[in-house]
Amino acid sequence: MRTSGPGTVGTQIDDSVRMAPGLVYPLAAGLIVLAALLTLAGFGEEPGGLPDWQALILGAVQGLTELLPISSSGHLILVPWLGDWHYLESHVVFNKTFDVALHLGTLVAVVGYFWADIVAYVRAFLRSLVRRRIADAQERTAWAVAVATVPTALAGAAGEDLFTRALGQPWQIALFLGAFGVLLYVADRRPARARIDDLRFSTAFWVGVSQVLALSPGVSRSGITITAGRLAGLDRDAAARFSFLLLIPIVAGAVVYEAAQNLLLAAPPEGWVGPFVVGMTAAAGVGLVAIDVLLGYVRTRDYTPFVAYRIVLAIAVLMVIAAGLRPPTF
Repeated sequence: MRTSGPGTVGTQIDDSVRMAPGLVYPLAAGLIVLAALLTLAGFGEEPGGLPDWQALILGAVQGLTELLPISSSGHLILVPWLGDWHYLESHVVFNKTFDVALHLGTLVAVVGYFWADIVAYVRAFLRSLVRRRIADAQERTAWAVAVATVPTALAGAAGEDLFTRALGQPWQIALFLGAFGVLLYVADRRPARARIDDLRFSTAFWVGVSQVLALSPGVSRSGITITAGRLAGLDRDAAARFSFLLLIPIVAGAVVYEAAQNLLLAAPPEGWVGPFVVGMTAAAGVGLVAIDVLLGYVRTRDYTPFVAYRIVLAIAVLMVIAAGLRPPTF
């Protein structure tokens, strides 16, 4: 039985979920400056390894693009492709563990920013387990996150690398950026009918299914989940907030799995300390800013600027390839 009126729980969470405005930007600035200082000092760099300055750039790219609907995996391929950086491409194990570090940075940003929300939903989830029924909107949202996580977890376990190898070339990323950008534009024209505390399990499940598409670089995990949420009638704030909440179990699971495989059960790759620390710190700092900017933006505006960016970037990548400045594959 629902014990609160529409929007009651959501409003309470909205008031407490955000990290204090006076803390977000000083903390983000501190992390970004720290990453820059470590880079200038050459922290942990080894001859022939990944330079800290590349780790800094990729960390900033990860922090920005993981949380905005513009595809982090696509950008993390396109930036080295455009810069003609080949270290990560030729060092597969290092690349995987470095990717874990970058995702850990954005995970820290999301958990820190939404800490009050996370605590509230975890408590609600546990309450419902003890009671053996869902009694309020908080508990329903907590279960919605769990339901939406299952399809992506199963698909990722089945072989995320298969998607990246088959669909991770620059020309393919450009097509996905453009096509799914147009889909986001269409979805964002739909009328908003529901807040996050009105989310149904059927909607959550299909948002989770849509998230499987994000295993293909260029689609964007946040982009496709926001698109699916908007198609289902969620308002812009609810679609973005639910997308961020879904990031937590998915990225946490991937970080734990990859860390166990490549750091605990195997020797860490050579030269990992500096790039990992720099990249993770930059990703966390930029990620905090990206979350705050996006949530503040979508409360009063639509997603058109992100759609335009995706389409412009897609056209630019295809023009670079057509001009012969860079090869279509990487």
